[in-house]
Amino acid sequence: MTNEKYFIIHGSFGSSSSNWIPFLKEEIKKRRLEVYTPDFPIGVGRQSYESWSRLLKTYLDEGKLNGNTTIFAHSIAPVFVCKFLIENQVKVKRLVFVCGFNNYLGINEEYDSVNKSMFTDELSGIKKYCDDIICYYSDNDPYVPFEVEKDFADAITAKQHVIENGGHLNSESGYTEFEDLTNYI
Repeated sequence: MTNEKYFIIHGSFGSSSSNWIPFLKEEIKKRRLEVYTPDFPIGVGRQSYESWSRLLKTYLDEGKLNGNTTIFAHSIAPVFVCKFLIENQVKVKRLVFVCGFNNYLGINEEYDSVNKSMFTDELSGIKKYCDDIICYYSDNDPYVPFEVEKDFADAITAKQHVIENGGHLNSESGYTEFEDLTNYI
């Protein structure tokens, strides 16, 4: 095994077995690389920036988050990752974000309550901790408006891919596999 490490982080009310995460995990494992797909606390009263940070901090303490790490993250996870890396001053190799957003409320009461603590006013600070950031989002996400996802991407990178009719780029939208993401392994 090389010293490259990969993390795949699910969104709110998600898991390591949802959407395209199992597909991408298998693609990484086929290349005999280290991959981690933690299951973060989910649900009202359980999911928060603090609870997710505690879990990710265990990997940081074990030396698994470093300059050789690529992180794939979906939905609320991209802003969580940004906030975590900035607060902990951790540099990583690459960030690949799918349908990321920041400071947006309006999905519904449950999602808003678990997402709110993830948001940051220091989003552009992530550029100090990663030189290679890629954002994917779609032109018809049913949960987060296009403009909100575009604003998120514009704040952190010029490397953006807009998927036509991609929905939330999740299994509900037909994304149990996401071949484009394998380009970043």
